[in-house]
Amino acid sequence: MKLLEYQAKEVLSALGVPIPPGRVARTPEEAAAAASDLGPVAVKAQVPVGGRGKAGGIKLARTPDEARLAAEQIIGMDIKGFRVPLVYCEGVLDIGQEVYLGFTVDRDARANVLMLSAKGGMEIEQVAEESPEAIARLYPNPWRGPLDFELNQLAWEAGLGQQARALVPLVKKLYRAITEYDAITAEINPLVITRQGEVVAGDAKLETDENAAFRHRDLEERYGDVLEGDPYEMEAKKRNLTYVSLDGEIGIIGNGAGLCMGTLDLVQRAGGRAANFCDIGGGAKAEVVENALAVILMNPKVRGVLMNVFGGITRGDEVARGLVQARDSLGMRLPLVVRLSGTNQEEGRAILEQNGIAPAASGWEAARKIVELTR
Repeated sequence: MKLLEYQAKEVLSALGVPIPPGRVARTPEEAAAAASDLGPVAVKAQVPVGGRGKAGGIKLARTPDEARLAAEQIIGMDIKGFRVPLVYCEGVLDIGQEVYLGFTVDRDARANVLMLSAKGGMEIEQVAEESPEAIARLYPNPWRGPLDFELNQLAWEAGLGQQARALVPLVKKLYRAITEYDAITAEINPLVITRQGEVVAGDAKLETDENAAFRHRDLEERYGDVLEGDPYEMEAKKRNLTYVSLDGEIGIIGNGAGLCMGTLDLVQRAGGRAANFCDIGGGAKAEVVENALAVILMNPKVRGVLMNVFGGITRGDEVARGLVQARDSLGMRLPLVVRLSGTNQEEGRAILEQNGIAPAASGWEAARKIVELTR
């Protein structure tokens, strides 16, 4: 679950992380009222992606009228495919320095990593590419968490030794989000050090592990009706499907993560790009196949569909029947290429051929064919 900025700040504030005064506004009038109470504010679009400032989703407002105008411009705009449902009006900070602070998962090291940099306010990926030495890293012991002396050393390595006394307790509070909320990302960028020496979260990102969602029903109950993620991924989740949106033109359906990833590679090698993919898992029945195809076709960028299925506990005839039923019920007119092998493959291929779908002999043949048909 990826929280919006104001939601992440509410969670971090409950853990003791200082945040600026702010108020959610769903209408321009509410934004004006917030500015009337708070004074000058930053009116911020609430979407679960970065780059809001560059997209025009963050505007400074000195007066209530300016806040109203900013909200009118921001609410409803599209930022990287997300419609802005509301804004967060936050009191303006007297910024002395901007710092980057974040915990995430280092999958190569198979451990949580804490990153601290004096170059805050920029995308950390850009800092890592242009000035990797500017990012100090610490891999905390997962059983005891980061110790004070480790965090002091980290602050000095990041060039923030003079602010270590203020940073150390705040970092330990942020770390609680990892352990108490099963967060895979907990980030403050920028972490603002004001001219008065206070340390305040200027922004916040918090993403929790989906596999631990059952432990955090309160977050979904509190924020689930506000979040507006990728509409196709949300629909797939309702249908209990594993689905990922990409930026190409070919929809891909497979069974198993490895086969899906291999199919993506084959399509790329053949000169195409995947628009999305759906993993129907093992033992998929006709209904699952129909749901998968329906979700794949919701994306208007899809110009053709490649289905690559290897039957172990999945039966080829079940898959074929579900695919034919889905194609007909959805009125699909786009190119459809299928590679089907494994359990009951002959029965499945026969069903496909009887319904005008010529199965491909291999994954590579299927990838080349769908790329040719969608060019």
